[in-house]
Amino acid sequence: MRRARSTTHERFLPALAALLGLSVVLGFLTPAAARAAESPRALATGLHISDGRLVEGNGNDFVMRGVNHAHTWYPGETQSLADVKALGANTVRVVLSDGHRWTKNGPDDVANVIAQCKANRLICVLEVHDTTGYGEDTAAGTLDHAADYWIGLKDVLAGQENYVVVNIGNEPWGNTNPEGWTAPTIAAVKKLRAAGLEHTIMVDAPNWGQDWQGVMRANARTVYDADPTGNLIFSIHMYSVFDTAQEITDYLNAFVDAKLPLLIGEFGGPADQWGDPDEDTMMATAQQLRLGYLAWSWSGNTDPVLDLAIDFDPGRLSSWGQRIFHGANGIAQTAKEATVFGGASTDTQAPTAPGAPAASAVTATSATLTWAASSDNVGVTRYDVVRVSGGTETVAASSTTNTVTLTGLTGGTAYTFAVYARDAAGNRSARSATVGVTTAATPAGSCAVGYRVVGEWPGGFQGEITLRNTGSAPVSGWTLGFAFANGQTISSMWGGTPAQSGGAVTVTPASYTSTVPAGGSVTIGFLGNKGTANTAPTAFTLNGAACTTA
Repeated sequence: MRRARSTTHERFLPALAALLGLSVVLGFLTPAAARAAESPRALATGLHISDGRLVEGNGNDFVMRGVNHAHTWYPGETQSLADVKALGANTVRVVLSDGHRWTKNGPDDVANVIAQCKANRLICVLEVHDTTGYGEDTAAGTLDHAADYWIGLKDVLAGQENYVVVNIGNEPWGNTNPEGWTAPTIAAVKKLRAAGLEHTIMVDAPNWGQDWQGVMRANARTVYDADPTGNLIFSIHMYSVFDTAQEITDYLNAFVDAKLPLLIGEFGGPADQWGDPDEDTMMATAQQLRLGYLAWSWSGNTDPVLDLAIDFDPGRLSSWGQRIFHGANGIAQTAKEATVFGGASTDTQAPTAPGAPAASAVTATSATLTWAASSDNVGVTRYDVVRVSGGTETVAASSTTNTVTLTGLTGGTAYTFAVYARDAAGNRSARSATVGVTTAATPAGSCAVGYRVVGEWPGGFQGEITLRNTGSAPVSGWTLGFAFANGQTISSMWGGTPAQSGGAVTVTPASYTSTVPAGGSVTIGFLGNKGTANTAPTAFTLNGAACTTA
């Protein structure tokens, strides 16, 4: 499994790909059948549900905009909470363990996480990850065990109802008999309420969180009604199952029409061999319907394609991170801080413009920019570095300090960059002066390629290509070339994008394989069609220069 989670990528066999459309979901939450959710049936002391929506103790709507953070595997990375706040988030979903599968996060640790969330003015969603894939993954724990864990933390959680949401268990049922999800979910909710926990409870869907068979959608009303307080919100996880706009809008609107509270508790955007999630529609629809979303995940995934920040560095956002924080309907554009932290800001004074950036340590794929810091009447919280191209600007990186290293640049390319400063109230400074940066030429050759057939069957096969950089400088913006001898064709690929003319194939990188570090390698996988023979390619080129074969 991935270090930080078992994602959809590892859950579904390729044979299931045709089944992953939500058209198989019958959708029992039709408007005609829906009835309005009642007001909380017990006195709400903090975050609670009202008329199908998550609201604060004062009745103000609260729409989550944030990320997931894998605390249980990276307990030393609590600085990440300050980093995601500086990028504009209002919520963080924190991965914990109840001890069934991983090292248990004890009361002192959880109390510190809550304190760090509050210090950084973030709403804290706490979740037990050990339940992931129960019923299919034999290592997974039960919701009942997770409920006992939360009850054991009652003294830590008491009084935090304004700041903490309890997500009982992550993706607590796999694909095997997902209808088994309903009863233990209800039982866990009732157990927590009987123990006196008054927090808003969050429940995840079966089917590894994606509910592609519609069990949560069909039984949501029953589960909601089982909570005597009415303070329960449903969480759908959206990955490759949700690869069309229709699937996304149908699912989200079903809950809204039924006045049942819902958020997107996890979602991904990068494509894989099982599909290409439509994150643009997820984010746009969440904004239209005023539903929360929490992107997976800040950093630390075994497969870095889902890392929003590289190596927990807020100054090195991946393309996925740039999309989430700075893209259309992204966090910086749409997040509003919870009023429990002090209400709307009266600060309208923008920071001064940053000094002109200076470039250093320029390579084929990276450059470091440094500038004189801005000043502000309250305090500067972050800098946004933008690429300037004509009359358009694109956010290239963000930093909480006055320096940043830009990565993923293309060799031999001229860039223009500038910097903005922001304060905690969201006020943005005037733009700094610009700086021109021309990256070094991308080195050609100095490469070795390994090719292997992972498996084959009548008419088809799975292949893997490992591209190794044997040179002394990173390679970026690469094109790999080779040829098939027996009429093989590539039907799908992950880690790159193929183009084929006859037997000749060229491959350009995906965002997460675009840079091959000196002495490092990237791996590309693909599915192909074949006849009787399936001879491996014998020669490979990188940017037109010959590579050795390994």
